[in-house]
Amino acid sequence: MQIPNDIRRDYPRNDLKRDGKPMKTLFLLHGYSGAAFNWVPGNLAEQYNFAVVIPSGENSFWIDGPATGRQFASFLGVELLEYVRNTFHLAMTAEDTYLMGFSMGGFGALHTGFAYPEKFSKVIALSSALIHNEVMHMKEGEGNPIANYDYYRMCFGDPAKLPESDNNPEYLLKKQLAAGKKLPQIWMACGTEDFLLEPNRAFHKFLQDQGVAHTYEEGPGIHDMNFWQEWAGKFIPLAFAE
Repeated sequence: MQIPNDIRRDYPRNDLKRDGKPMKTLFLLHGYSGAAFNWVPGNLAEQYNFAVVIPSGENSFWIDGPATGRQFASFLGVELLEYVRNTFHLAMTAEDTYLMGFSMGGFGALHTGFAYPEKFSKVIALSSALIHNEVMHMKEGEGNPIANYDYYRMCFGDPAKLPESDNNPEYLLKKQLAAGKKLPQIWMACGTEDFLLEPNRAFHKFLQDQGVAHTYEEGPGIHDMNFWQEWAGKFIPLAFAE
């Protein structure tokens, strides 16, 4: 059967099922300098009955940047999600819709889950590039080994305004808690030899301080696919078996 790539009034909606059970949907987010590809290990998608949606986020940090055409959070949480719902009849409820990402994609998974908690119910964030507190202190002409000030400004907006910006996941989470929003379930992991270990530990403490229930794990590993596939293989059964 061919699945349409657009919405046609004369074509019935596809209610994709396996063994008579509706499929859940996992949005899979790549990292900085990466591209869309399926890094879910083994046959987990078949085993736990979920579809995988693999968007391309360029080097956007999956947030709404100030430049025209850089609204990647809105693309992911609104436009792409509506397209998947209307075209494939997938991800129809938050309970059936999850996020997983590594590095920049881990940041994006957390941020998107906080920005659209009514649309995503579970988040798996691996070796997340939680560098917002570093970026907010950058001045013009500065940068880090990954990129310069101008790049971060393109992604996050004016760094000086980041403490009270929705592009800051800490500010966004506090804002949603104050509004009484129900946040997604969160699984996080980072390698003990990863250069992003300390920012992940700091975010884990932030979540604890805010009273946000979550799972945080560390294990041997660096910032690479071996670690991400290992922990995807550990967290996916926990998230999808519930």
